[in-house]
Amino acid sequence: MADPQEVLSRRVQSALGAAFGPEFADTDPVIRPSQFADYQANAALALAKRLGRKPREVSAAIMEHLDVSDVCRDVEVSGPGFINLTLREDWIAEQAGRLLTDDRLGVPEQERLNIPIDYSAPNVAKEMHVGHLRTTVVGDSLARTLEFLGHNVVRQNHIGDWGTPFGMLIEHLLEVGEASDEADLLTTDPNAFYQAARNKFDASGEGQDDFAARARRRVVALQGGDEETLRLWRKLVGLSKVYFNRVYTKLGVTLTDEDLAGESGYNAMLADVCDELESKGIAEISDGALCVFLDGFTGREDKPVPLIIRKSDGGYGYATTDLATVRYRVDDLKADRILYVVGAPQAMHFKMVWATARKAGWLPESVETTHVQIGNVLGSDGKILRTRSGAPVRLMQLLEEAVERAAAVVAENRPDLDAESRAEIARKVGIGAVKYADLSVSHDTEYVFDFDRMLALTGNTGPYLQYAQARIRSIFRKGEVDPARIEGPITVSERAERDLALKLLGFGAVVEQVGDLLQPHRLSTYLFELAQTLTAFYEHCPVLTAETDAERESRLALVAVALRVLVRGLDLLGVEAPEYM
Repeated sequence: MADPQEVLSRRVQSALGAAFGPEFADTDPVIRPSQFADYQANAALALAKRLGRKPREVSAAIMEHLDVSDVCRDVEVSGPGFINLTLREDWIAEQAGRLLTDDRLGVPEQERLNIPIDYSAPNVAKEMHVGHLRTTVVGDSLARTLEFLGHNVVRQNHIGDWGTPFGMLIEHLLEVGEASDEADLLTTDPNAFYQAARNKFDASGEGQDDFAARARRRVVALQGGDEETLRLWRKLVGLSKVYFNRVYTKLGVTLTDEDLAGESGYNAMLADVCDELESKGIAEISDGALCVFLDGFTGREDKPVPLIIRKSDGGYGYATTDLATVRYRVDDLKADRILYVVGAPQAMHFKMVWATARKAGWLPESVETTHVQIGNVLGSDGKILRTRSGAPVRLMQLLEEAVERAAAVVAENRPDLDAESRAEIARKVGIGAVKYADLSVSHDTEYVFDFDRMLALTGNTGPYLQYAQARIRSIFRKGEVDPARIEGPITVSERAERDLALKLLGFGAVVEQVGDLLQPHRLSTYLFELAQTLTAFYEHCPVLTAETDAERESRLALVAVALRVLVRGLDLLGVEAPEYM
């Protein structure tokens, strides 16, 4: 099968080369959907000035060399020079029919790249909160999509598992006991464990044997590689892994222990990072700290902003670790493209880290680095979503509430189902609603968290799309037909059939756009439009009660493809597709 827009682009480009010379053969034909036809080519308007001719004259010259008779039934110049292109119904039907036997549903397989993707990044001994939701959900969707496009995706969960807080955490673990109920809080309520350690530290006296003093000595022992201290540190990390996995399982993301790439893994590289930058003259001492000053990065009063890579006390910061991370991902992971799915406020930090890495020769120009900026989740008051006490909303609590609310809706609408089935649907709908609400808006914008809107069965919501695919499944159950055995052929004699087939042919191009532009909301928009197109199709085109057997088989084939596209599309977003709603 072929994407109509891509086919028309190639044909118009060929005509441009024939009409104006080979140097124009790669010109963007500017193919866009049109309200007057299926598509229109707008290249003439952009080329008119360059060629010194009127747009309609340019369009006429293109038309003389444009060969699309096998694809289009109508081609005409309109307005100031648009070329309107209306596709042939038999061509649309043939291409849609090919989707029936295509496992990839028209999604191209791209040239394979190594793509490390940094996302989620919670902290050991701290609870994941709503701020982790978007980076985890967006990152996971991009990982799924890039893998489906054929790339080698290396998930990098850059957890916070190193630093000065571990001194007090280890000492607290020793006091409460490694096998105690308090230690088990790390798997269920990490914040309670962390806060207990913090309270002890803050209330401690100044004596040599007081908690704070022991905690500081423990940090030195940890950084010095003391084996017993490292064992206790590994215990903390291991308990936190159990907690992370509970959240990831609940959320339905693909991160595993194998994807953990914590700060501790780069600890041995940090001194070398500093030494090499200093020896190359890229870093210099300023007020006792080792800093990099880069052209173009200035703050107030145009003063240069430093990238501090070693503090005046000899400690290292995020910049040092992130520089080591870049080197590792380029040298060891052989990255072609590195993605950082991280909050928008970190934009300046990453630009400075990458500029430093490029200056040092650690980040070749051939390796693309992209900050997929994540906007905030807001409450109904328009401020960052928090509890009444002002604390960040716990992610697990939020997910559990989503499932509870979905369960109430399912219980009301499907009392005929048994309790186990209702619970399974509620889980898929509740979690899917939260994830889809996040993915349906551009990742760099803010959005208001609203359970009522998220769980609605109408509008651009996860449940609406889950219902759309469940409705197709019910058609096949009612007709006692296996959708996997549908063979077609597909015809498109009705406008609603034509619209549905044409929408299905656009799936591959949209998935490719998501991978290229790193924008999952484009797929969400497409799936929502597909669901709306299906609704219009049902209104005008009965499926099981079609007038002829040929019509029935064709329409069953169309909805069979639609089912596969919806299920695959939702899966790329990380949203499950329940059999029943």
